[in-house]
Amino acid sequence: MACKIKPGSRLNFALYLYRDMKMKSFEQFPAFLKKNIKYVLTDIDDTLTNNGRLPAVAFTAMERLTMAGIKTIPITGRPAGWCDHIARMWPVDGLVGENGAFYFRYDDSLKKMQRRYFKSDEQRVADRKRLEKLKGEILHKVPGCRVSVDQAYREADLAIDYCEDIERLPDHDIDKIVSLFVNAGAQAKVSSIHVNGWFGDYDKLTMTAMMFEEVFGQRLEEVKDQVIFSGDSPNDVPMFAYFPNSVGVANVKQFEGKMDHYPVWITEKEGGYGFAEMVKILLKP
Repeated sequence: MACKIKPGSRLNFALYLYRDMKMKSFEQFPAFLKKNIKYVLTDIDDTLTNNGRLPAVAFTAMERLTMAGIKTIPITGRPAGWCDHIARMWPVDGLVGENGAFYFRYDDSLKKMQRRYFKSDEQRVADRKRLEKLKGEILHKVPGCRVSVDQAYREADLAIDYCEDIERLPDHDIDKIVSLFVNAGAQAKVSSIHVNGWFGDYDKLTMTAMMFEEVFGQRLEEVKDQVIFSGDSPNDVPMFAYFPNSVGVANVKQFEGKMDHYPVWITEKEGGYGFAEMVKILLKP
């Protein structure tokens, strides 16, 4: 899907061309596009991490972005409990969690956490009751899956583990988990480790747009050319489809044929090492 272009715009014409090509090596990312980047949005699992661990080079890369004046915002499916820690402790400018259920941002000067949810407290309580019932059905009908170990720290969704702490389930079982969510009227997204399900008309992109407007005073549609989004799996598809400068770390290739939209660019390395590679190229004069 090509992005909208303005007649006579060199930048937007270039983005239009790249949008319709197959994934290109990020080594070829043009210098005139680098100068335009003011935000880096990134998935966490298998984009910043490798085998479940955050390598030092990925953390250092986020620090380098901050020092360069580029805002860094993780966009993740991980739970609220983790997101509170990340907002406080990582060199980031806030983050979106649970696939768009909320954004958190820690104000260092005020020593205060800003929490913004898509749904009210009452709506989330009602959703939890529905998800609890659905959890029992999924565990019964898909033997071998289990509830994610981080579920206790979630506020809005249900995460079903299909390979993080268990032997990887076959694709047909993953598809069945998705179907059970959808048949119950829930949204369902497949990450590199979980199937996440929730009730509500939101996703990573929806909450990202809300955060940009409420925190940065920017309409996302008007500044999306200033954004890089990096990810690795099907739950990143809305972001890959929206941002002209979308980047997949190398392990995104494992989902070939399983996504409706792929990133424009790709790194040579996987996970956090691929993210660090991307940042090094981006900041190279």
